[in-house]
Amino acid sequence: MPDEFKKDDYFKIDPEPHLLGGMEHIKHFPGVQMWWKAVDGCLNALFGGMPEKYYQGLEDHEMRKNEDPEGLLAAMDKYGVDIACLLPESMMDTTGFTDRWCSNGRMGKIVDSHPDRFMYQPNVSPVLFKGVRNTIWELEYWVKEKGAKIFKYYPPEDTFINNPELWPFYEKAQKLGIALDIHTGFSWVPPGKSKHALPILLDDVARDFPELKLIAFHMGYPYCDDLNMVAMGHPNVYLCLSLLVPWSLCAPRKFAKIIGEALRWAGPDRIIWGTDFAGFASQIKFAVEGMRQFQIPEDMQEGYGYSAITDEDRRKIFGGNLAGILGIDTTKRRVAV
Repeated sequence: MPDEFKKDDYFKIDPEPHLLGGMEHIKHFPGVQMWWKAVDGCLNALFGGMPEKYYQGLEDHEMRKNEDPEGLLAAMDKYGVDIACLLPESMMDTTGFTDRWCSNGRMGKIVDSHPDRFMYQPNVSPVLFKGVRNTIWELEYWVKEKGAKIFKYYPPEDTFINNPELWPFYEKAQKLGIALDIHTGFSWVPPGKSKHALPILLDDVARDFPELKLIAFHMGYPYCDDLNMVAMGHPNVYLCLSLLVPWSLCAPRKFAKIIGEALRWAGPDRIIWGTDFAGFASQIKFAVEGMRQFQIPEDMQEGYGYSAITDEDRRKIFGGNLAGILGIDTTKRRVAV
């Protein structure tokens, strides 16, 4: 199985592999317990009905949460993922804003241990709670002192995407030339507020900051059509498939509509792959295998006017598009193939 995944020549960059950190010091918080109780529902929604054949080659430990970054690296090697933009989980709303799950500083040390495979992705959330001025300082530090090129903002734990109080933050992000990943759609896990992340709110940000590269995680699900319309009019908006790719294996017609509409409205140059890895290596396997082999059914191509996914499309989606944003050379793989 490992050799099969390494044989393809798609350079893969994952913009959403989460560092959760240890839970022991915060698991007593009601919000943390609420968050994890919701995960069972998420797993059923995403992996329910997964054909048994796709579990072949998975080892038992790959179905269990592993907080060790070396486990992530091992999964990347096994399934042929070249680079992971490490994302430290904030989720301060789960602790009553008294603690983070994982700090940017810890993320930085992990990246420094494998700089050829990991990239910095500081999580600047929650911006308003920390203060816009402090967040701007943090942006400048990570860009100017550490060379960070991509950051994450998670509105469900903070405020609406288009809150005018965030404008100085977006302005600085545009000036620094970074890429900004933003959670869009429902929060999936409470106590995050879904209303803060509705895709239509991204329209205001994209319009006022047209040079800021905005990467919308999770395709704005379930409001994918809204996000597609935003992306159509704003070429600085990119659509990220993170979290949803397993549906290509267990709900292929559902996934066909999601990616088919994205190809129609934004085109293959602005779609980005991702895993939403949360400690389970199986997530990486399903995301890689799904994107490698999925094709929109012929009757949906004919009935909806969807374009077939080409090899060049896969190359762009897996890593080429994000590599262009981040200035990464994809001519040489980071994993042995």
